[in-house]
Amino acid sequence: MINEVRMTLRLPEDLRDRLRDHAKSERRSLNSELVYMLEVGLRAAGVGAESPGDDSASPGAE
Repeated sequence: MINEVRMTLRLPEDLRDRLRDHAKSERRSLNSELVYMLEVGLRAAGVGAESPGDDSASPGAE
């Protein structure tokens, strides 16, 4: 099971509207679209799937 965290996010209203419209065009909820866009952005930036603070991928960690 995937752990989920609930959080509050403050966005400019026009950005929220653009994201909502795009999510609708992709047939996703706004939340699902935000998660998708964040995952794609992190992948494009070369950020791995490791959790922050997970030292198991760090050199020398045992």
